Amino acid sequence: MNINKCVDKAYEDKSFNELADAPIDALQGVSAKDAELLKKAFNITTIREFANLKFVKWATAIAALADEAESEKDKAKETLLDEAIEMTFPSSDPISVASSITRIEVAPEMVAARTDHQNSQTVETANEKK
Repeated sequence: MNINKCVDKAYEDKSFNELADAPIDALQGVSAKDAELLKKAFNITTIREFANLKFVKWATAIAALADEAESEKDKAKETLLDEAIEMTFPSSDPISVASSITRIEVAPEMVAARTDHQNSQTVETANEKK
């Protein structure tokens, strides 16, 4: 992530320590009025205090767990689907073969490589020229 997209222009060249101690309105999209309301509501003035606010941490944890729960739900659905397919079409089923075929009595005709190969005439012509 490009941190410059998260902070106002005036803070783009600051270190992370300087950014953490910067006022909340250094964050892009947070106005001075918003920062004043956050100070009034939660008694915070810096980005570090905002990040350490217990309500922000709780909200972050809840959102992360919700994403993980959705992921687990998707995995469970996938497993159930795999099991249903396996029950319908087991991979251990033997391939159906006519009962009259027990073994191959005569080997199949072999195709001559000389006439079958796409470049056989080219190779022969090159050998004949020598």
